[in-house]
Amino acid sequence: MDAVLAGREISVAYQQNMIIPPMDVKIEKECITSIIGPNGCGKSTLLKALSRTLPIRSGQVLLDGRMIAQMPTAEVAKQMAILPQGPQAPAGLTVEELVSYGRYPHQKGFGRLDREDREAIRWALHITHMEELAGKNIDALSGGQRQRAWIAMALAQDTQVILLDEPTTYLDMAHQLEVLRLLEKLNRLRKKTIALVIHDLNLAARFSHRLIAMRSGKILHEGTPEEVMTPQVLEEVFSLKACIGQDPWTGKPLCITYELQEEEVS
Repeated sequence: MDAVLAGREISVAYQQNMIIPPMDVKIEKECITSIIGPNGCGKSTLLKALSRTLPIRSGQVLLDGRMIAQMPTAEVAKQMAILPQGPQAPAGLTVEELVSYGRYPHQKGFGRLDREDREAIRWALHITHMEELAGKNIDALSGGQRQRAWIAMALAQDTQVILLDEPTTYLDMAHQLEVLRLLEKLNRLRKKTIALVIHDLNLAARFSHRLIAMRSGKILHEGTPEEVMTPQVLEEVFSLKACIGQDPWTGKPLCITYELQEEEVS
């Protein structure tokens, strides 16, 4: 498969502290890729490095074969949307106003919305089931609604690549499924390339084509859910003892944890 987004020997450091040593990473075209690993392993840092929101110490990030560091910001924004963890909207903003921000990379002149912009906003509101909430204040939404509003903004940006940093954090189980089903639909019907950081292993396996497993700033394993969700890999990555079964509805791997290694609980 073709990699639409790739890092070649990229490294990230804060002052003298190396967070991610030089590594290669690929986000395959038209796939959903989940980045998994324990807290503090560098998942979000890697996503930020790939999105150019965090400077890299060395190496190259390639977006559709071009060096992202040499691309104008507006051009990057036309090809890749980034939804950070816990985004904050200005007070008093409505859902439709927030979604319209996604059109900024495409606007010309005085930044007025044209017919194409309004069609993109309407489509983004429709596919995220936010049409009836378009005039509602962002602050008045539930957690799941708010997350769908931010995803709608990213969709209005009309990019082929969407990066999301922990989009299901702080959501209950029903809203987690709601968000991930939406991403699955976008991938299936619109062929969007999606990469996300996620903590829930079973949701990652259920909705992803590929998994990237990290620990201590390094990629230890990557591949299909069947290749990565094994007792051996989970023990190496998470220090977890686990049984792997099969989801009766999807056929995907299903993880049941039953023991932490001794050093993790001492």
